Amino acid sequence: MKGSLILKNLLDWKKLKSGSDIRGVVDIDNGNIICNETAKKIAIAFSIFLKNNKNIEISDQKISIGHDSRLSGIRFKDIFINSLASIGVYVYDCSLCSTPAISMATEILSCCASVEITASHHPKEYNGFKFFTAEGGLKSKDIEKIIEIAYEFDFPKTNSKGNVRKINLMDKYCEFLKGLFIKSLGDDRPLQGTRIIVNALNGVGGFFVYKVLDKLGADTYGSISLEPDGNFPECHPNPENEKAIENTKKAIKDNNADLGIIFDADVDRSFFIDGNGNEITKDMLVALVSKIILKEYPNSVIVTDSVTSDNLKLFIEKNSGFQFREKRGYQNVISAAKKLNEIGQPCYIAIETSGHAAFKENFFRDDGSYLAVKIIIEMIKLKVDNKQIIDLCEGFKSAEETKEIRIKTKSRDPEKEISKIIRKIENYYKKIPNCKIDSETPEGIRLIFDESNHNGWCLIRKSAHDPDIVLNIESYKKNGVLKIFSEIENIIKPVCE
Repeated sequence: MKGSLILKNLLDWKKLKSGSDIRGVVDIDNGNIICNETAKKIAIAFSIFLKNNKNIEISDQKISIGHDSRLSGIRFKDIFINSLASIGVYVYDCSLCSTPAISMATEILSCCASVEITASHHPKEYNGFKFFTAEGGLKSKDIEKIIEIAYEFDFPKTNSKGNVRKINLMDKYCEFLKGLFIKSLGDDRPLQGTRIIVNALNGVGGFFVYKVLDKLGADTYGSISLEPDGNFPECHPNPENEKAIENTKKAIKDNNADLGIIFDADVDRSFFIDGNGNEITKDMLVALVSKIILKEYPNSVIVTDSVTSDNLKLFIEKNSGFQFREKRGYQNVISAAKKLNEIGQPCYIAIETSGHAAFKENFFRDDGSYLAVKIIIEMIKLKVDNKQIIDLCEGFKSAEETKEIRIKTKSRDPEKEISKIIRKIENYYKKIPNCKIDSETPEGIRLIFDESNHNGWCLIRKSAHDPDIVLNIESYKKNGVLKIFSEIENIIKPVCE
């Protein structure tokens, strides 16, 4: 099965599209399989895409390939390298590395494009591909083109043979990160006296301890799951995982640490826990980062995803900023930030509540380790005044309860189904007092319940990566989330059945 082409039609191929990435289950035919043959076709299709859409002849292409710790990572890396080299592409073999490092390869190695083999936070049976050019990550429409080429194109045989060169990209990337600390804090060992716990969830994030924090003098004793292991023995490599959060809190407490950092498998996302065990996640993370940015760039725009509360908007405005909400998906928020700058509205950060963050000063690269550097630097500066990192969130009111609920859809056309559900919800809540339909939400439908009702809000949307209906709910009173969900579930259920 590993060598055979399982995907028989374009509809099956399109199931591999996951937002602005390609993802699937490895070697198991569940409708979105990734096997050797699909990987080979996708690799060559990417090269043809660069020729057709970026006007780069195949013989002039230099492409960097890296992978995270997944069990199938080396296999697919070799397939990508051999496939690209077979048609004349010059390939850099970057081996085990993070997605942010691969995204920087176009600059560090002066190549035209790069690919990270990863399925991000998904379970171990998944893998996939993230694509970059000098302009940044590919968009959703670009992924559609690559998939269409992979399905339709009759790849010609060629006698061309490209070179393959092994590169230690991570060492170059770590020098970049260390330089950020030294430049900001003015010392060769600026992290001495700082205790930091890192939970790499057995992805590739262990480098941040061994090659960055330790080298700069930090005490990282007690850090967990640092060794790359595609079996992910602690838990799925999702920084929002409850077990990951609890394990990190315990390590912080046991080692009297100042900060805890949790990375996903490919390190483009990060979550944080302060020295008192407070989770700095979702809206609170956006509030904290907004405060850092707005101190330096007052009256600028903070671009977030759609899954944020009205309290966050108020917090940003009180700190001399403006919030711009965009459709969920890290490439969506990054694109929105770039467009705002193009039309003269200064924006220095694009951030999702899921832990994706891209700074203008870092060319809007989606980078969990860069976010960690920014927060650690701010934490050290605050220490001088006997303050903690969580103090930046002073004045921000968190919800009493927060929940994300996913409902699997059986429809072959999830977009049509979610539209049907939204119309039904809209018709229902138009008649309900003490509930407002938010006219400014960038996707789905957002309901705001006042204090006399459930005192919270709910966003109903289609998942950015999966054919799921997603409900993001927050409430400022006990059991409010359950009441909101129960009410909406009664409206949704008949439509889904």
